[in-house]
Amino acid sequence: MPTKSKTPAPVTADQSVSDAFATIMRHNFEYLLTWEQAARNWDDIEGVHQFRVTLRRMRSGLSLFRAAIPTSTRKYWSDELRWVAGETGMARDLDVFISEGLSAVVDDLPLTGCHGVLHLAEARRAKVYEDQVQAMLDSDRYRRFRDEFAIWFDRKQWEQAEPSKKEAKALSMNLVPFSRKLMDKQERKVLAVGSHVDRYAAVEMHSLRIECKKLRYAAEFFRPLFTGMDHFIGHMKGLQDLLGLMNDVAVMKVLLDDLLKDETNHESLVYAGGLIGWRTCDYHHMLNRFDSFWEDFLEAKHPWWKKSALVRAET
Repeated sequence: MPTKSKTPAPVTADQSVSDAFATIMRHNFEYLLTWEQAARNWDDIEGVHQFRVTLRRMRSGLSLFRAAIPTSTRKYWSDELRWVAGETGMARDLDVFISEGLSAVVDDLPLTGCHGVLHLAEARRAKVYEDQVQAMLDSDRYRRFRDEFAIWFDRKQWEQAEPSKKEAKALSMNLVPFSRKLMDKQERKVLAVGSHVDRYAAVEMHSLRIECKKLRYAAEFFRPLFTGMDHFIGHMKGLQDLLGLMNDVAVMKVLLDDLLKDETNHESLVYAGGLIGWRTCDYHHMLNRFDSFWEDFLEAKHPWWKKSALVRAET
């Protein structure tokens, strides 16, 4: 089993945007391959989890670098990454439900029926891993993706994809000013969505979750450039934990509706209702802390603008 690593892509302050983008894609793609075999089954649920996290990082990289990477080539690979992620999504949802959703309340929820729900979830998970995850990893489409994507970033083929003058200029510019502008832009997106968000509107909170994830990934991409990025990321933790719990509860509701659509066992149905109620209550308790989490995020310093924080190029 591979080991988890939080080591960012080794970008440097003297790289061009094009070179840095290739470095980020290569680093994450190689990490993806280390988890490929582990993702085939649920012996350790980190397999699919790390596989999917890495896919999200690469998709976020394509989105965040869109000012430099031509749409024609960027969209194709974004679609391929979305497809791979989609084929592993249900497996991850079931892993989370079994290992976290059920286990989080099993000692506290005073209802019978847990065993019946667990049995249904485990049976579905076995089928999903075989029919979706393993089938995808063994498919011709995935093999083509794996081979051709590596060629794409190794040869920096986006440079031959007829970039516009604006894109060509962005590709050739130094990474540091580009990263500062990108971080500012993504933070403004988070602020635009979050400043007046209706915390009880699922669509608005989901949009905030997506923009926060992109900002987090951008901070991780550029962490080797600036000291203090870990501190900035730390200020996002409470907000991201809240938004993650919101997503888990929403996924659990949909998952249980699907698992129990033909179920007649009364105890299992009652337990599922109690489980959703319990986890929803957890979320609303945490939602009461939204203002404090948001204030913590607003108080975060911006290391990408502190000259003393720039590393690698000046040392």
